[in-house]
Order: sequence, then structure tokens, then C-alpha cells
Amino acid sequence: MNASSNGDKRAMNILRELHAAEKELVGRTVVLTDGKAGTIDDVILDDEHGLRISIRGHEGRWPISTVTRIES
Repeated sequence: MNASSNGDKRAMNILRELHAAEKELVGRTVVLTDGKAGTIDDVILDDEHGLRISIRGHEGRWPISTVTRIES
């Protein structure tokens, strides 16, 4: 196995997990540590901060680590 195919496999795994997170989280109600609450509108992979979410009706994107509660 060469480095290129190894890197390709890793990239595909990352994209697969991002897609799974989108399917699981988008449309669910969330409460953040700062008290903001709403419906998850989008899941973004940020190369500096990792997985981030945007919430319908709120400007900005928050790290997934700031979520305190998720409801269906």
C-alpha cells in the first residue's frame, strides 16, 4: 500500500464520518453551554477547530464540544 492510497482512505473515512454526523445532528434541537438553543442547521468540519455546528436563527458556528444537550 502506498502513501497516496493510505491518505485517500483516511480522507474517505473523515468524509464518511462527517456525512454520518450531518445525518445524525441536522434538524435536532440543541442547547449550548452559553444558553443558546435552537435547531441544528448545518455541520461543518473546520480544519482549526474540528466539528462545528450552526444553529437556525443564530449567527455563527460553535464547536460541537459546547453542546450540553441534544433532543430529537
